[in-house]
Amino acid sequence: MSILVTPQGVYKLYQFDTEKEFERCVVSQVEMIFGKRCVYLDCKRRIGKQGTKQSVPDAYLIDFSSQREPKLFIVETEIASHDLFQHIGVQILQFAHSFASAPRQVKQLLFDEISKDTKVYEACDGYAQEYGLRNVDNMLDHLVNDTFRALIIIDEATDELYKVVKNFRFPVEVIEVETYQGARGDHIYRFTPLLKDVSDVKESIEEREQRPVDIAEFDTIVVPAREDGFQETFLGENRWYAIRIHASMIAQIKYIAAYRVAPVSAITHWALVKNIEPWQDTGKFVVNFAEPAKEIGPVPLVPKSKVKALQNARYTSFDRLQKAKSLDEVF
Repeated sequence: MSILVTPQGVYKLYQFDTEKEFERCVVSQVEMIFGKRCVYLDCKRRIGKQGTKQSVPDAYLIDFSSQREPKLFIVETEIASHDLFQHIGVQILQFAHSFASAPRQVKQLLFDEISKDTKVYEACDGYAQEYGLRNVDNMLDHLVNDTFRALIIIDEATDELYKVVKNFRFPVEVIEVETYQGARGDHIYRFTPLLKDVSDVKESIEEREQRPVDIAEFDTIVVPAREDGFQETFLGENRWYAIRIHASMIAQIKYIAAYRVAPVSAITHWALVKNIEPWQDTGKFVVNFAEPAKEIGPVPLVPKSKVKALQNARYTSFDRLQKAKSLDEVF
């Protein structure tokens, strides 16, 4: 069993008995998990065409973090001890079917929920104006006619979960929320906020008072590569695996670049992406190249700069990569 040691004492990993108990904890941390530019609608109402099998999502999330367009996620909150195929696989497919068969119903449901809270309505109306949309009604039209996206919030992201998720043909994000309980019954939580590792790449640009790159503009994934893997796989096999990539980002990725770790410490090659496929049952992906990698730069790491040596995959735009003289100008 995992434990966390803090100045306030030892906290042990807490196992939930029911989905409802876990969901209450998630709702208590909504702003931390999703950020301030998201609206979480905690409502359970049936959706789907009359006369067909209807479904009841746990919640809806409208994500306004992109400067180009908002995104809607249908939320399923689950605990790993349940049958994940039935509780997640089947339910999310039903959500997708209901979403496609009754978009006007979904739109009305969202409008009703948003309208219940004046502050939520005003926030959504303000975001709609930012996107050049007339009002909330117009924004919801856009959302329900956009790509179906699902968000799974679970207490443990197991291999079994990723076996289920890899079969979906639409974006599915997974957020693992671990709960630890102290001797007094108090809780602390461990999770990675939604798309946090994507948006974090803007930090050094913001500090230089430049306009931050919008998540919607990211079309390139940069991966750290050791020399043997770089030579054998990136150059030799025209592919790279096993990479953690957000499902919502896959459709945007058109290029991949290799950051070769020390002693090279620079981005030296890039390739056009042919496709991105699930890598076994790991929740990770393999990026297959459309053609052999080409040289670039090199684009070096600057010692003692804001951007550190890459430890994990990061996102940027190909235009920014081509113009960069150092990693500070890439991210």
